[in-house]
Amino acid sequence: MPTEARRQLGEKLFFERALSKDGSVSCASCHLPEHGFADQRANSPGAFGRPGTSNAPSLWNVAYHPYYLRGASVPTLEMQVLVPIQEENEFAHNIVALSEELGSDPVYRRMSQEAYARDLDPFVITRAIAQFERSLIAGHSDYDRFINGELTAMSAAARRGMELFNSERLGCGSCHSGFNFTNYALERNGSDTSGTAEGRYRSTGIPSDYGRFKVPSLRDIAQSAPYFHDGRYADLEAVIDHYDRGGDPHAPHHPKIRPLGLSPQEKQSLMHFLHALSQP
Repeated sequence: MPTEARRQLGEKLFFERALSKDGSVSCASCHLPEHGFADQRANSPGAFGRPGTSNAPSLWNVAYHPYYLRGASVPTLEMQVLVPIQEENEFAHNIVALSEELGSDPVYRRMSQEAYARDLDPFVITRAIAQFERSLIAGHSDYDRFINGELTAMSAAARRGMELFNSERLGCGSCHSGFNFTNYALERNGSDTSGTAEGRYRSTGIPSDYGRFKVPSLRDIAQSAPYFHDGRYADLEAVIDHYDRGGDPHAPHHPKIRPLGLSPQEKQSLMHFLHALSQP
């Protein structure tokens, strides 16, 4: 059951650098609140300065996701919390040892008893952080105000961009659909993934899953650069250009990814719409 005490404990743990073995990074080191709970770096370094292996995605509205990680390999947020803790290139720690270390802190002991009526342990750590992450709700953008009846909330250019985005010609809305702007499917986005992240293949070992990643939400997208699984694109203009040219030559991709022939004005309209999806 969600409670404020559990959320507060999860928030404290989310910003706790002791989650990493060398005390150098926390969840918030890669999921920055001021950048849509994503990272400004292409690949976030982990404990001991070890290089990251993928771009940290935004955490807005993760409560609504049916599975987690870019390869969709875990079914719950509680299980997802364990992944960065044990990954050598992230926190490089052990959840049992971690709970023993933090459990000796009187503040954590008190907060854990108030929240879960038990001492801090792996159960409490995973549940509390997941509870905090479920509280990260985005729904106050200009787009949200517009669809809720405030017709002046989006500019004319943004409205034109929205029409383009949802048009049969572009088909963006077929993958980036629903209130969270994702259908959560595992797709190839027309980018050359050779030598980079494996996507779904890492958990299944099925060759056809190589390079398949969960379609990301576009919530707060203007705040969460860089983009794609490896952070290869520094800005939204580069992302729009990628899809306009139909992706990288010879790269596997979704059937809807094809040359679009966008005009400069159409690209600008799309930019305005994407910015309207970000919260002030």
